[in-house]
Amino acid sequence: MSVSIEIEDVIKKYGDLTVIKGLSLNIKPGEFFTLLGPSGCGKTTLLRMVIGFNSLEAGTIKVNGRIVNDIPANKRNMGMVFQNYAIFPNLNVFDNVAFGLKNRKIPKEDIEEKVNAILKIVRIEQLRDRMPEKLSGGQQQRVALARAIVISPEVLLMDEPLCNLDGKLRVEMRNAIKNIQNKIGITTIYVTHDQEEALAISDRIAVMNAGVIQQVGKPKSLYQRPANIFVANFIGLSNILEATVRWSGNNTDSPKLVFDNEGYTVEMTNLEGTIKDGQRIKVSVRPEEFEVLPKGGKGIKAIIDSSVFLGLSTHYFMTLSDGKEAEIIQYSNEQEIIPNHTEVRLLPKPSMINVFNYETECSVIKGVSQG
Repeated sequence: MSVSIEIEDVIKKYGDLTVIKGLSLNIKPGEFFTLLGPSGCGKTTLLRMVIGFNSLEAGTIKVNGRIVNDIPANKRNMGMVFQNYAIFPNLNVFDNVAFGLKNRKIPKEDIEEKVNAILKIVRIEQLRDRMPEKLSGGQQQRVALARAIVISPEVLLMDEPLCNLDGKLRVEMRNAIKNIQNKIGITTIYVTHDQEEALAISDRIAVMNAGVIQQVGKPKSLYQRPANIFVANFIGLSNILEATVRWSGNNTDSPKLVFDNEGYTVEMTNLEGTIKDGQRIKVSVRPEEFEVLPKGGKGIKAIIDSSVFLGLSTHYFMTLSDGKEAEIIQYSNEQEIIPNHTEVRLLPKPSMINVFNYETECSVIKGVSQG
């Protein structure tokens, strides 16, 4: 049976340095939950607190409502996959996977059955007698995953498990991990700094920075409606522009954003009512959220500096009229690539762009939540 995990107001300190700052999370039974953030943000520290490798200065961690703070790591019934896999070099695949079962004094015939079953699930049954030095990186990763889940843990924890693999193999293995997790239905906490990886495999993501949760949500909602500029910049690419809000009438109509670049205006229908006439704001526009038009019409003025053709899309690097740089993505079609030094106009799509308070850098779009 899948379990829930409740993390309530946990604090972790190393001397005078507080690395986890009163953090709270609720993880649902069977959920694939990812901690995403830059190096040093505290995500691995939090993972190690859940399994019991790190102590807590304050707060509680509950598994299915049971507080596990004082339960030793080897008694928490959790499996963990490390960055370096930690495979025993002197044991073959079968014995590596069977290691935890042998430590639990499981009968030999049951070990044989359980290991064979899990090797089939992770698709390395043909490698059961092979030694680690004869395995590829992806095969070693599957061994580590099999060893973690063969003991039937309540929770599976994974700390940057794909960081040592090359690009194509990373994609293959992240899909394999998600499929295996779906098949087993185990509650999983996954740590990564790779935004694409997190978006591809997660049911929900918690974006962390400096020991604080910035936003929790499903991948699509985090990408489309980030809670603040940190999330907008960390998940995907964002062009941050500056503008002023202008209301018409008595604040009963939709406000307009007046961009600093050439004074171009965009009418908005989803801003919070607290936004005042004349208020300065920041606007996040994803590279794919611009329409590129020839010069002469309305829009934000830009000059194309360079372009990169990537098959499905072309990436343009531009300089705006205020001197800021922007990246624009246009999906490939029969049109020719726009030459360097061409002047164009950029039209942001009002329904897609995000608007933030200038000082707090938090979203002022209606309905955007931190949780």
